[in-house]
Amino acid sequence: MTDAIVPAREVFRNFPAPLVAAFYLLSALAILVFCYGAWLRIRKYRRGRPAHRMSHLGRRLRRAAAAIGSHSTLGRRHAGTGAAHFAIFWGFVALFIGTVIIMIDYDMIRFVNPRWQFWKGTFYLWYSITLDVLGAAFVVGLGAMMARRWWVRPAALDYSRPDRDPQSYDRAPYVADDRLFLWLLFWIGVTGFLVEALRIAADRPPFEAWSVVGWQLANLFDLTGVTALANPLHLAGWWVHALLALGFVAYIPYSKAIHMVVDMANLLFKDERAGKQLPAVPEGAGAQGYETLADFTWKELLDLDACTKCGRCHVACPARASGAPLSPRDLILELREHAEATFGGSSWLHETAVREGDGRVAGGVIKAETLWACTMCLACVEACPVGIEHVPLIVQLRRRLVGDGTLDANLQGVLEKIGRYGNSFGQSERLRGRWTQGLPFKVKDARKEPVEYLWFVGDYASYDPSLQELTRAVARVFQRLGLDFGILYDGERNSGNDVRRVGEEGLYQLLVEKNLSVLGKAQFKEIITTDPHSYNTLRFEYPEFGGTFRVRHYTELLSDLLAAGRVPVATRLTGVATYHDPCYLSRYTEVTEAPREILRALGLTLVEMGRNRANSFCCGAGGGRIWMGDTRTPGVPTASEQRIHEALEIAGVRYFVVACPKDVTMYRDAVKTSGHEGRIEVKELVELVEEAIA
Repeated sequence: MTDAIVPAREVFRNFPAPLVAAFYLLSALAILVFCYGAWLRIRKYRRGRPAHRMSHLGRRLRRAAAAIGSHSTLGRRHAGTGAAHFAIFWGFVALFIGTVIIMIDYDMIRFVNPRWQFWKGTFYLWYSITLDVLGAAFVVGLGAMMARRWWVRPAALDYSRPDRDPQSYDRAPYVADDRLFLWLLFWIGVTGFLVEALRIAADRPPFEAWSVVGWQLANLFDLTGVTALANPLHLAGWWVHALLALGFVAYIPYSKAIHMVVDMANLLFKDERAGKQLPAVPEGAGAQGYETLADFTWKELLDLDACTKCGRCHVACPARASGAPLSPRDLILELREHAEATFGGSSWLHETAVREGDGRVAGGVIKAETLWACTMCLACVEACPVGIEHVPLIVQLRRRLVGDGTLDANLQGVLEKIGRYGNSFGQSERLRGRWTQGLPFKVKDARKEPVEYLWFVGDYASYDPSLQELTRAVARVFQRLGLDFGILYDGERNSGNDVRRVGEEGLYQLLVEKNLSVLGKAQFKEIITTDPHSYNTLRFEYPEFGGTFRVRHYTELLSDLLAAGRVPVATRLTGVATYHDPCYLSRYTEVTEAPREILRALGLTLVEMGRNRANSFCCGAGGGRIWMGDTRTPGVPTASEQRIHEALEIAGVRYFVVACPKDVTMYRDAVKTSGHEGRIEVKELVELVEEAIA
């Protein structure tokens, strides 16, 4: 290959010197505008309290890189959207890197030593085909996202608010920002190809056939007679493309586009146990919870800017789906607006809303009924592709409401019962083990004799008359399998999981102290729970207070025993069953396969509902909601009723199987209230196990 035909191209083709100078002047101006906006954002984050997010930095980097590179969260709930965004992301990355390559080669290396320039020859050919292919993917992906937003119009992109009168807010600026963001990127991609094609049409260097898209567009220009005007059109098109690109650079820190920068940082500093392990109130701290933005950490302020308004949390939220006044997306956006109004770093386009109160967040900017509507199901955190931690923030705001006495009356009464009696039913501690009286054998007292398995029974399984037979079924199964197990009888207290999530941190720590005192005197190898709520706090939160134990859900134990051949299935069951993943078993503790393995081993035909495993729906009982009054929109089915409807879409379904005492209560009630008695039977998994091994 001779020097005369070395593949390469001139950056400023046929540009007079004044235009080149104008371009560099505009570039500097765009960068300055960007830097100023970025500084405003950073200044806002610096107003936040410290948050310890620098540990295990290498692991954090690998995790964030994997999430960003694979777009795994985006594609988990909607494969098509994930694929389109994947194409946009990698197309944008390729075009950005391609631009940086030109800048390094043309603006730096050629002034140092022209012989070192690399943007030519074979490198240039591969550069051309790579950027053309990925650039095309970028444009196609943007087209797909635009079609989804403006023609398909999924519920996730509906900006209407369930907690506000339509006349009290204006989301038109958000829509305008979305449109501007997408159109800017789209036309940057399209004009880039047009400029490339006009250059090729004017010069026709044969090696530019490697620019597969630009070459074909140049052929089209030849057919339409545009080639005769290729030179002046190229100059005009180059400037249109450049102004769009520079305008986008300046636009980034003031718009939705900021998420391209912020989201990477947010994923890097994400807490993998967000919601599962809540932050304790520092010893000696005054008022609990967050009163104003001054109480927020820098990570929480970063969360607010990370939101892309994608609506995944919005459609995943059971409170929103059942007509309660809560959308996780709107909560974050409302706080972002408040933070921008208070600390600066404002977007060009934002909601215009009347601010309530004097800067108070809990009960002011965010209404109390909005915060109390949350079930703490963790669906919002799991669904968010950019690492926003909604649940810990809501708990901090609830703590402030508890401190102020702004509680649901029913909830207040239950907390008083727990504080006095150690259980949510307000019954004597001595009655906690009364359910054992119906058994043909004595259940060991783990306080008095050593056991292999200490069964932490929980309030509902112990006290609720409608659930006590299920509790005895668990004991009978354990006995039938020859397990050495015992309970704490009146030594057990409410585990405190839901107490902590309603914001009563002081009562929670008191319960932990009492439970740990009893557990510390008992002799056992591991704790078994039937209540996923207790499972979560015993596993993830008690270690913070010195309670480090091996903890498992009973389905995990039974699954292991099945694998070891220690579960004698005497009668294989028949019929179609579907399994509901409890929130605290699927999203919190990530136990999804053990219950399914058991169901299959029993002989049942397992058919999944559309939403399953980490994408499961919620019964509506979590986060203390089972203790509160109903604040839903009249006429809207409850979350549990919606789940029963979903199950009944399965042809021939017989059993709706759960593995949580609260789920039994919620779904059996839902079958009645939805008018489906006789069509489907709610079963706790242990009932089916007992039937099969009897």
